[in-house]
Amino acid sequence: MPASLTVNLGERSYPIRFDLDLTDEVRRCVEQLTAAGRKVVVVTDRHVADTQKERLAAMFGATPVRLAPPGESSKSVPEFGRVLDFLAAEGLDRGGVLFALGGGVVGDLGGFAAASYLRGIDYYQVPTTLLAMVDSSVGGKTGINLRAGKNLAGAFHQPRGVFIATDFLRTLSEREFAAGAAEVIKYGLLGDAGLLAELESARLSAARADLPAIIRRCCAIKARIVEADEREEAKEGGRALLNLGHTFGHAIEQASGYNTYLHGEAVAIGLSAAARLSRQLGHLGEAEVARVEALLAAQARAGAARFIILESLGSAVVRSGIAPALVEACWREVGAVD
Repeated sequence: MPASLTVNLGERSYPIRFDLDLTDEVRRCVEQLTAAGRKVVVVTDRHVADTQKERLAAMFGATPVRLAPPGESSKSVPEFGRVLDFLAAEGLDRGGVLFALGGGVVGDLGGFAAASYLRGIDYYQVPTTLLAMVDSSVGGKTGINLRAGKNLAGAFHQPRGVFIATDFLRTLSEREFAAGAAEVIKYGLLGDAGLLAELESARLSAARADLPAIIRRCCAIKARIVEADEREEAKEGGRALLNLGHTFGHAIEQASGYNTYLHGEAVAIGLSAAARLSRQLGHLGEAEVARVEALLAAQARAGAARFIILESLGSAVVRSGIAPALVEACWREVGAVD
C-alpha cells in the first residue's frame, strides 16, 4: 500500500503518494479523468521518453505527449511557447489536465504552462529525479529562466497530486542522483537532525530500502513550510528558508551559463558556502562546518566545489580539489569576505 502525505492548503490541498512503483495509480488517475470527459496530455523530455518507454506507455497509453529537449535550456521562453501551442493544438479546454513527467526542468516548465494556459488548468507531477522528488515537484512553484536570471518568470500553481515512484531513480545517472542528494541534505539542515545522522552513517542510493521514507521526510518538511507561507510572503523565515544554499547556488549557475553545473551541484556548493557564512556570523563552529562539508562530499559529490580556472587567456578548465583557504583568500582580495 503506497504511503501518502497531504499538503494542506484548503481547496488547493493535494496528496503526495510514495512507493517503488506507482504505474497502476497513475494509469487509474488518467482513466478516471478521461472517463469524466477531461482531455489529458503529457509533457516530458526526450531522455525520459527513451529510458522510460514501457512505463510511459503503461501509465498514459495513447495520451498525446509533448517531448521537450532534455536539460536546463528547456526552461526558456521559446520552449514555454511551444508547450502552450501544443496544449492549444490538442484542443484542451478549462477541464484539460497536464501530467509533467520528468525532472525539475519538466516539472517547472509543465507547471508554468498549466498555470498560464487558459489562465490555469489542473496538472499532476510525476517526478523522475531525486531532486524533483524531494523538492521541485512539491509546493507549486513553477517557472522558466530569462537571460537576466533563473526562474524570473513563473507562477504559484499547486498541482492536483504528486506521484513519487522511486524505481525511476534506478535509471538515473550517478551524477544526477548525487546532485539530488544535496537537496536531501538541505532538508536535514533545515529541520531534521536525525536525517543528517542517518545520511552520515550510510550513503544514499537508489537501492536503499528506506529511500521512499527518506524522500517522504523531506517532502513533509517542505509541505509544512509551504502550508505556513504558500506564496513566500513572510517577512522572516517562512518559505524563503527553502532557499538555503540557493542564493549562492543560483549565482554559480548564472555565472557558469547554466551548462557547467547541475542545479543540485550548485546547491551543494551553496550549502557549503552557507555553512561558512553561518560560521562567520558566529552561529556554527569549525567542527559543524566540517561536518556539513564532509556530508556533502560523501553524499552529493559536488560538495567539493569545482572551479573554472584560466590556464591562460582564452583557455579555461574545470578544476576540483582547490584548498578552501585559497578560495577564501581570493574572496577576501575582491572584498566578498570581511
